[in-house]
Amino acid sequence: MKYYKIFILALACTLQLSCEDFVEVEIPDDRIISESVFSSDETANSAVKGIYNELYQATFSSGFQTSVTVLSALSADNLKATVTTTNLLEFEENEIFISNSYNLGIWSSAYNIIYMANAVLEGLRDNSNISPELNEKLTGEARFIRAFTYYYLVNLYGEVPLVLSTDYDDNSRKTRNSSSEIYNQIIQDLEIAAEQLGSTYENGERLRANRFTAMALLARVYLHLEEWELAEDYSTEVIEASQTFELLAHEEVFLANSREAIWQISPREGGASQTNTREGALFIMLNNRGSVALTEDFIESFESNDTRLEQWIGLFTTENESYYFPYKYKVKNATDEISEYSMVMRLAEQYLIRAEAHARQDKLMEAIEDLNKIRQRSNLSAQNTNDPGINQDEILNLILEERRKELFTEWGLRWLDLKRSGEADAVLSSKKPFWEDTDVFYPIPEDELRKNPNLTQNEGY
Repeated sequence: MKYYKIFILALACTLQLSCEDFVEVEIPDDRIISESVFSSDETANSAVKGIYNELYQATFSSGFQTSVTVLSALSADNLKATVTTTNLLEFEENEIFISNSYNLGIWSSAYNIIYMANAVLEGLRDNSNISPELNEKLTGEARFIRAFTYYYLVNLYGEVPLVLSTDYDDNSRKTRNSSSEIYNQIIQDLEIAAEQLGSTYENGERLRANRFTAMALLARVYLHLEEWELAEDYSTEVIEASQTFELLAHEEVFLANSREAIWQISPREGGASQTNTREGALFIMLNNRGSVALTEDFIESFESNDTRLEQWIGLFTTENESYYFPYKYKVKNATDEISEYSMVMRLAEQYLIRAEAHARQDKLMEAIEDLNKIRQRSNLSAQNTNDPGINQDEILNLILEERRKELFTEWGLRWLDLKRSGEADAVLSSKKPFWEDTDVFYPIPEDELRKNPNLTQNEGY
């Protein structure tokens, strides 16, 4: 029950109890703790809020140097390390050792989030202390967060243990489940979440999951599973919610509660004193270079008149060096009023999901129309919908390239795109000297293999 106790401690801090006093209180068993946490609407809601707080802190989701956003962009072809930090270089060179502590951080922090979601679901199950309406909402949120986390685990590692309870002894001996089993659970969680969650955002803050958040992730999941019609259907539902979402000018996209945002994470989550995003703190180069920068190959992929070059990419120069850096977030260091939230999911991706789903179904004109929504916002010429010479493969290549330029340094999407499209080997083998086709999955961390003899390692490690 180790992770369950961690969750309870995090909840106590969320409820503004003294953490020092909390650990001094002797509580005889976890059942009593659970009954205390889920004894009222207020405490149950705080328990779920505690998971969102942890997403800001957790290694895999923080947006900082150890996050999926950075490490998977290094594994792809968008970011490069500017320092000789071994952990970073291993991801950039696709030569990750099983002892890599950043890799362990992704795995362990993701499973910690899953344990927390499982603890909430167990606490809410058949709980008459919680009002039925709130119980349903919190259950939907916990299921969404669990599905979101498993989506990353299955894409980064392939087959992983499917943990659906807080029974630590049982979970510590679990074998790896097939990817199809993981995806089935993800879809089940998201479909239930979409039914149980409303369509509005709590207090106007786009920081907690709602029905559209679940549908947006379903659209992405079905794209991965090559269920093109379902990917089209779910992305369309989000796109057509024009009362809630719209494409914005580039300088407005990453602001707090942007109308392009489907889900964001606030820098204030978990009681942080800083009001800048972790991405802003890491990526922006002011007086010195950062630890990562954009690759020259990525910069050269842009057309010269693309407004994203000006709005979302910065240039740091000295007498001896020059680096391009991600500049989607404009605030590097702040403690005053929050102006930006970390973006997790946004509307532009839904247009690109639907564009690809249309193209895969040979609805080429519809695909081009969605693609043009993104291109024209960036001051690029529209693709001609009446061009008789354009074919499906060409449109799919245009969409993949547009996804690279639109969604760079957002949650490792470029890395996942290269893998799911089957393009990873073709694209990266010429750019990465040590590339092998087995590098599409990260290694199972050495510490996890040591603790659980039933786990097996991915091929190539």
